[in-house]
Amino acid sequence: MARRYDTNDATDRATGLREAASAVRRGELVVLPTDTVYGVGADAFSPEAVADLLDAKGRGRNMPTPVLIGSPNTLHGLVTDFSEAAWELVDAFWPGALTLVAKQQPSLQWDLGDTRGTVAIRMPLHPVAIELLTEVGPMAVSSANLTGHPAPEDCDAAQEMLGDSISVYLDGGPTPGIVPSSIVDVTGKVPVLLRAGALDAEELRKVVPDLEVAN
Repeated sequence: MARRYDTNDATDRATGLREAASAVRRGELVVLPTDTVYGVGADAFSPEAVADLLDAKGRGRNMPTPVLIGSPNTLHGLVTDFSEAAWELVDAFWPGALTLVAKQQPSLQWDLGDTRGTVAIRMPLHPVAIELLTEVGPMAVSSANLTGHPAPEDCDAAQEMLGDSISVYLDGGPTPGIVPSSIVDVTGKVPVLLRAGALDAEELRKVVPDLEVAN
């Protein structure tokens, strides 16, 4: 039976974060608020938990799960060949609605789907998400909806779709925005905007003037 906690209540928040962290460590799924939409998350280093996440969403391995982290410092252990331009994007827009596609460290023992040696990674601008990520480390997180359905802006919508496939729901009220994060590929010599979301090309070019836009 799924448990739900109101993170706007101090007592409920403390209990909910503790229960969510325990659930993640057990390889279970949790729903958490972010600065874009609600996400469903699992331990990024548990292939079984990530597979459960994809199953809960009805999503295939051809759509690998992004990773959320609680600090830019975590990048050092997760990515390789991270360019100066990539670090400038991190400095300018993290925490926030910017996802970077980078080359993952080849030694990492995780299975996020068919990533072809890359990882889509972001640090969200939401205190509940940051607190949980700081406690448990990197999490595989995708929007908390069934594939093909709208991404949820509140916990009710997430719970209606995902039900008891989730162990713990952290209810932070409506999310601040429904615009998804922008996605920039930093695996090559020049950053490439793959998806314009909360940040458009013009704003990103203030930091990386040579940014290209994918067709």
